[in-house]
Amino acid sequence: MFEERKSVKEVEEGEKLSPKFDKSGLIPAVTTDCNSGELLMHAYMNKEALEKSIKTKEAHYFSRSRNCVWHKGATSGFTQKIVSILIDDDQDCIWLKVEVEGGASCHVGYKSCFYREIKHSDQKTILKFTEKNKVFDPEDVYGDAPNPTIL
Repeated sequence: MFEERKSVKEVEEGEKLSPKFDKSGLIPAVTTDCNSGELLMHAYMNKEALEKSIKTKEAHYFSRSRNCVWHKGATSGFTQKIVSILIDDDQDCIWLKVEVEGGASCHVGYKSCFYREIKHSDQKTILKFTEKNKVFDPEDVYGDAPNPTIL
């Protein structure tokens, strides 16, 4: 499915898909809502996750904390149906435009993983919530499954 990277001209302006995975075998992926344009999440894909995403038209990512490919929404039901997949000029970053089943992309329960804004004043930096309500309760959906956030 992926072509060898043979020339800058082909990578930047050709029609061959030649993604550049980093030394860990990963490529960053940003995901937005196809209707609103809202940034939903940032994750990574390995070769397998990118291939599965292309073939199934549903988002698959590589979990660095679990060290495995995961199908977004397989547990929660909040799958991401891919409307389009874009790749940047030097083919080292993926952009997914998706429709989200159930309206949530964040394992914490919010629509977007970017639900807080960094605010700074008077030498103090805080996080201010930009989303007030969760779409779902993570305990109801995930039960006692391990949290993927690693300290």
